[in-house]
Amino acid sequence: MLQQYLEVGKVTNIHGLMGEVKVQPWADSPEFLCQFKTLYVDETHWPIRVERARVHKNMVIMKFEGPTDVPSAMSLRGAILYIDRADAKLPEGAFFLADIYGLEVRDTATGEVLGKIEDVLTLPANNVYVVRGGQRELMIPAVSQFVTETNIEGGFVRVNMIEGL
Repeated sequence: MLQQYLEVGKVTNIHGLMGEVKVQPWADSPEFLCQFKTLYVDETHWPIRVERARVHKNMVIMKFEGPTDVPSAMSLRGAILYIDRADAKLPEGAFFLADIYGLEVRDTATGEVLGKIEDVLTLPANNVYVVRGGQRELMIPAVSQFVTETNIEGGFVRVNMIEGL
């Protein structure tokens, strides 16, 4: 079951005196966050309208409907922001990391089930899938050399096993 609301960032501080806040984005690029007109706050997912958003030094400066001064903006500090999956427009072949947790990982050559994706390490060069199955743990770089197919609907990922992996 795909999650309806996905974490996309955290309000880290206020910005200026007019109720703007700084958001640390948890997406491939901070620009991704700027496309949304409504975000959802914390586990309750209460909606908050975005009046404007811009990228500033790998952060996103947002002005929400409501907060107009420092005290009201401060009340959002530390809040986790979510998007509604239905509002997101992803490029062809792209997916949300939240959707691959728990997917079965299969060896492309043999069809052997190697385990399930338990974690994703987001490293500077590329993401790395942490796969656990039985008594072993594999670290598989999420690049086309290793990952041959990602099938969210089918519930699996196919990988090329290379000596030493």
